[in-house]
Order: sequence, then C-alpha cells, then structure tokens
Amino acid sequence: MLGLDERIAELGANGGLLLALAIAVVLGLRHATDPDHLTAVSTLVMSEERRGPRRAAGLGLAWGAGHAITLFALGLPVVLLGRQLPEPAQRAAELAIGIVIVVLAARLLLRWRRGYLHVHVHSHGGIRHAHPHVHAQAGEHAHVDHRHRHAALGRSPATAFGIGLLHGAGGSAAAGVLVVAAVSHRGGAVIALALFALTTAISMALCSTAFGAALSRPPVARRFSALAPAFGALGVLFGAWYALGAVQTVPYPF
Repeated sequence: MLGLDERIAELGANGGLLLALAIAVVLGLRHATDPDHLTAVSTLVMSEERRGPRRAAGLGLAWGAGHAITLFALGLPVVLLGRQLPEPAQRAAELAIGIVIVVLAARLLLRWRRGYLHVHVHSHGGIRHAHPHVHAQAGEHAHVDHRHRHAALGRSPATAFGIGLLHGAGGSAAAGVLVVAAVSHRGGAVIALALFALTTAISMALCSTAFGAALSRPPVARRFSALAPAFGALGVLFGAWYALGAVQTVPYPF
C-alpha cells in the first residue's frame, strides 16, 4: 500500500533468515489494513443482525483463513519456481474483488433501508447493552421473519471464507510474496510465506474483533442508523473505483 511494503522489506535487506521471518510477520500484520480488506470485512460485519466482538472475530477469522489459503497456494510457485499468476488472471481477480465489495456495500444499504439493522440500547442490571432489533412485517412473527432473511442473505463464516479465498488471489499481497521469495534459503522462504499468510489471517481477525467491539458500544450503537448508510455508500464508491482500477480505467495507488 503506497510503497509501505517495500519500505518494510528494505529493513530486512541482506539480513539473515530470522530477520526475513520477522519481516514476513510484520508484512502479514500490515497487510490486513489494506483498504480493500477493511472495506469488505467492515461491510460484512455491519450487515449482521447479531453484532459484537465474538461474531465479528468469527467472520474476520473465516475471511482471513480463506485469504491465507489462497495466498499460500498462489505464493508457493513464486517462492519455489519464480512463476507468478499471469497478469490477466490477477486483473480478473481484482475486478471480481471490486464487484464483491460493491455487492457487500449495496447489501448493507438495502438491509438498512428495509429496517433490518435497527438497534435499541437497553439497560440490564445497571449495565447498558446494544441489541439489534429486527422489525417484522405486518402479520408476521418476528422470529420467523428473522430466520427467513438470515438464510436468504447467507451471512455466515462460510460466506466470509469464500470472500477471503477470492481476496487472496488479488494483487495487493504481491509485494509481500516477492519479498519472502527473495529469501535465499528455499525452505526459509516457504516458512516466511506461511508466516505471512498466517499473520494476515490473525491480524484480520483482530481488526474485525475491534470493529465489532466498537459497534456494540452504546454510543456507537445509538448512531448506527447514520453510520450504516455512510459505510455502505463509501463501500459502493470504493468498490467501483477498485474494479475500474483493475481494468486500468482509473488510477489505483494502493
């Protein structure tokens, strides 16, 4: 992102294996903060009716696991054979990522517009909690309506895992993969790649946990009706920009 990976990699230039492994960990932790990652996961978490750090952590970890698997699988040929995914395939993956971001953001806007994400703040025993409140349509029972929408929209760790698989094929991790591929010892390079993929998954889970915890705080929950459309609109704009950048229609500096 903006050359940050390259600057981090320079810290380990001409260093030993242990330093290379440490750099791989730092790159993995930083990689989770790429704007496409944060946009996708934040809109996914905000679309949940059950928000909180535990649910957000599950979604983030599932997303990160999918990303790590694809990242390692596609990075292994680079490390062992020096062969990268063809550029047309990379651009196709980036285009698909942009489209997914737009879809996630649009779904968040749709759920907000239909009133599925209304939040009430309650006090229980002197402790204030934020609870999502799903409004049933006229003549329907709330619990039946909730189950139907949950199944239809498919919000689950499996969905997050699939999105992570797609993100792992994108080009935002290319700089990190090339860094670990430069490790002179082939076995060390494979270990560095695994650490890079693993720490990306862990950091993504931590980022989503923090985001979920912030959403569950009463001051934030009370303003959720204003936050959701803002996040959704920004997500649509960013996803469209990302997709257009993948086909080289607009500049994309990240």
